[in-house]
Amino acid sequence: MARFFKKREETKGLSPGSLIFIGNKKVENVRIRVIDYDGAQLKEDELKDIAQGAEFKRTNTVTWINVDGLHDLALMKEIGSAFDLHPLLLEDILNTGQRPKLEEFDNCLFLVVKMLRYDKEKQMIISEQLSMVLGNTFLLTFQEQPGDVFEPVRERIRKQKARIRASGIDYLAYALLDCVVENYVFIVERLGEQIEDLEEEVLERAEPAVMEKINAFKREMNFIRKSVRPAREAIIQLSKLDSELIHDQTVPFIKDLQDLITQAAEAIDTYRDMLSDQLNLYNSVVGNRMNDIMKVLTIFAAIFIPLTFIAGIYGTNFEYLPELKFKYSYFIFWGVMLGVAVAMLIYFRKKKWF
Repeated sequence: MARFFKKREETKGLSPGSLIFIGNKKVENVRIRVIDYDGAQLKEDELKDIAQGAEFKRTNTVTWINVDGLHDLALMKEIGSAFDLHPLLLEDILNTGQRPKLEEFDNCLFLVVKMLRYDKEKQMIISEQLSMVLGNTFLLTFQEQPGDVFEPVRERIRKQKARIRASGIDYLAYALLDCVVENYVFIVERLGEQIEDLEEEVLERAEPAVMEKINAFKREMNFIRKSVRPAREAIIQLSKLDSELIHDQTVPFIKDLQDLITQAAEAIDTYRDMLSDQLNLYNSVVGNRMNDIMKVLTIFAAIFIPLTFIAGIYGTNFEYLPELKFKYSYFIFWGVMLGVAVAMLIYFRKKKWF
């Protein structure tokens, strides 16, 4: 399946809000986990069905329900019914090629971003869609498979004196987004170090393998940019949103997050420009090297043109030539040819043609 755009053939002709899973099935069984807490108590559990999670909706605690796996359409319908989610919202969750965005519904906020990780073996960025539904008393997160960047948040929740334990649902959503954005910065920094080192490699050895590296980095930077730029727009929109679900105490943290993702976006643009410059530098180095080669070949050709002329005269098939009977004519012939060659080399050198 394409990395930059996922096919939507199965959705042709269907009405809006139809539940169709678009993407790759990355896990066999869907897993539902819940973390419920307030300043005094904490509960972590794995749920057998979503009905158990719906019970937390009536509590005054902070409830985080995480769903790993999106291919179970029956379960998604149950979740939509239990938490009163709009059909269009569920449709976007099931579309793993969804563009990062923020949408406001009557009873919740819906946010889509991409979680990224760098695969060392394949040397490419792997993307996973994260969907977040922020309600009055619950936060739903949907991932394509187990494994995420949220373990630091879980550790903070387990500490009773942490700020997050005394804060609400909106602060929990901010904390999760902060982990996602910090991971953006980490990946950009990691790739950026390799990109900066690549410039020396271009100058030292301009080979096809180096150009392949440049193109590979350009492709990965474009892929990251496709995830980070719309996510930045969504976070800016979130910081300016006038909603009862976002408390005034959380807004400064979201604005700080906005600054962080802006830095990541600007760094991506900087490295993309740097890669374009490196590609131009590569072409210049290769062009200069070719010019040097052509210069040497041209000099040799220019030297041998008069020598060929002399040799042609000397080797003509006339019976009577004045020099043929002369004892030293052969040596004079070579002397003339070497003299002409040396004279031309001295002339080229004075002209600084090589």
